[in-house]
Amino acid sequence: MNKQLGKRFVRLNFGLKQSLSRGQRELIAASSVAVCVLILRAIGLLQSLELAALDQFFRLRPNEPPEERITIVVIDESYLNKVGSWPIPDKKIAQLLQKLKVAKPRAIGLDIYRNLPVEPGNKELRDAYKSMPNLIGIELLKNNGLATDNKNAGVLPPLGLRQEQVGFNNVLYDPDGKIRRSLLYWHVKNQAHESFALKLALLYLKSEGITPKKAASNPRYLQLGKAVFTRFEANHGAYVQADAKGYQILSNFPKPKCQSLSGEFCSYRQISIEDVLADKVPKSWISDRIILIGSTAPSLQDFVFIPYSSHLMGTATPIAGIELQAYFINELISAAIEGRPLIKVWSEPGEYLWIFIWSYVGAATTWRIRHPTKSLLSIIVSCFVLAISVYLAFLYGWWIPIIPPLLTFGSSAIWITSHIAHMQEEWKRSKEFLYQVINTIPDPIFVKNERHQWIVLNDAYCQFIGYSNQVLIEKSDYDFFPQHEADIFRQQDEIVFQTQQPQEHEEEFTDAHGQTHQIATKRSLHKDAAGNLFLVGVIRDMTRRKLMEEQLKRTAAELFRSNNELKLKEGHLRYLAYHDPLTGLSNRKFFAEQLYESIHWARENNVLLALLFIDLDGFKQINDTLGHEMGDRLLVIIAQRLSNSLRTSDTVSRLGGDEFTVILRAIPNVQVAAKVAEKIVDNIAKPIVIDGCTTRVSASIGISVYPYNSQDGETLIKQADIAMYRAKRLGKNRYEFA
Repeated sequence: MNKQLGKRFVRLNFGLKQSLSRGQRELIAASSVAVCVLILRAIGLLQSLELAALDQFFRLRPNEPPEERITIVVIDESYLNKVGSWPIPDKKIAQLLQKLKVAKPRAIGLDIYRNLPVEPGNKELRDAYKSMPNLIGIELLKNNGLATDNKNAGVLPPLGLRQEQVGFNNVLYDPDGKIRRSLLYWHVKNQAHESFALKLALLYLKSEGITPKKAASNPRYLQLGKAVFTRFEANHGAYVQADAKGYQILSNFPKPKCQSLSGEFCSYRQISIEDVLADKVPKSWISDRIILIGSTAPSLQDFVFIPYSSHLMGTATPIAGIELQAYFINELISAAIEGRPLIKVWSEPGEYLWIFIWSYVGAATTWRIRHPTKSLLSIIVSCFVLAISVYLAFLYGWWIPIIPPLLTFGSSAIWITSHIAHMQEEWKRSKEFLYQVINTIPDPIFVKNERHQWIVLNDAYCQFIGYSNQVLIEKSDYDFFPQHEADIFRQQDEIVFQTQQPQEHEEEFTDAHGQTHQIATKRSLHKDAAGNLFLVGVIRDMTRRKLMEEQLKRTAAELFRSNNELKLKEGHLRYLAYHDPLTGLSNRKFFAEQLYESIHWARENNVLLALLFIDLDGFKQINDTLGHEMGDRLLVIIAQRLSNSLRTSDTVSRLGGDEFTVILRAIPNVQVAAKVAEKIVDNIAKPIVIDGCTTRVSASIGISVYPYNSQDGETLIKQADIAMYRAKRLGKNRYEFA
């Protein structure tokens, strides 16, 4: 009958793929989507979206307290109109520096290119340079292939400044024209140059007792105070094959506290050059601060875009180059002193795993819920959780991908949703076909879905169980069978679903009339064109056969019990034949066999063998004075001490009375036999307490060694016996070699 059923199911399974479990479907969908998205990411198609998302995280972060370390002296458009020319004469710059020097700033940064004299006042400016060691000027290094400010030629540092008073200003632009990275070091002809922002930050931190050093975690990284500046690599974060020359870091720009009505950021205090020259600026705005001097005049076009320049709607707002330097300096100082987070990224395997996890979540969530409204709600909640998780990580300094996991999550959900719709259509067709097939077979047959519900039953099954088809459909075993029977059915179903292999199992069930049947159920798994899984079970009634088997089992059990009793008796007799009944040690017969086998083995393996013949000293006196019962108990204790003095490979035997022998197998030299004999003598000589009575005995031991003394057992025994008597004559409680 099973063959007939198998033939009928050939049509159902013909041309179908191998059955896949729910977890495998989810894994395949998630992996396929994740691989596609990772390819898009690897070729850079998602880079602009990821950078835009990063910009929005910057804009959404909470405002930070006003920064009081930095003051910007701005050269604005009105001052340029008043002076009438650019560059400003050296005399004006010299006057400005002298005014600032009086207020004792911690460092001054001159963000103005002055590689040529601008008379009048060049000598005065040079004198000011010499008198201000905390002044840092700026230069523009040649690109040397570095994609920075799109200029090929560099600009030399201000005339009159020493090299240690100059920092470079090579700015790093991303493909969209924004600045998200900061360049700390650049090597030219094996000489390391420090950036303008880094030099000013180091001057400030030097007063705090913080100096640059190599990070303990990675000597390639710079450590300042509490911060380790992770070196930017070409594929960090969303970047794809970015230029990572020099020592770059991802900049975690501080959040501006406010925004002026004109749209310009005002996170740092700005004062005009005119007010400084006119002594209209409070000394506290300059003293013990970093003073930056630079232009904010639109006519000079020294403006850049940073993440805060972005808007969801409208035109991006640039900031002046001098403000960019303030951002860089503030980031370095805050990280070193306060431990403000720096932007860090996961390793590439970690990011791949993150993207795959969300792809799997999208597939698994949609597959397991299978309800349009609930699925949509779960997708919205999951996307919200993803965005919040990435945002919170960003607040702690971690740049984690958000666009790729969103794409993989959504794509996996769409994939599974379309697959479910196809499965439901095929489901209806498969149920109709299955009913037509199984209802022509006389054996009871059931078909279950993956939720262990009956979906198709033939008439023979309904008659066998005693319930109608309408009552059973879409119900489970737990609705009709006792708990213990239903548990077994569920367990067997799960085995088939998990292994996807046919299984036959004998079980019992109670029908609607309370009668218990012994059955054999063969379960197999089948799959339709959409991948829907069906568990098909074919039942054979085994009740009569089981009764006969039980009778045969009882008969076999009786025979087995009788056989075991005979074996136990034989074993007991063998034990008595080879063991001393008093001490439990092997007896003379067992000793003789073991000695013969041990000599044979020693001869084949070319090793030494020692035979110890032991006789107790003073045992007869104890027997005569304390009685035979006390003597027997003493012999038992002596036997235990002998056993504890030997290896498991050695054999100790009682020949009779107070005589014992020991076979030492495979000893490297005769000294080993002497040590064992000495150990036995010491152990036996220890006091023995029996029923509160303390007594002592000693042992005399004779030792013969194969093959030195003899090569046959009888001679070895005689030699050991003679040596034992010699030990007694020489004072007892000792050993002698033959």
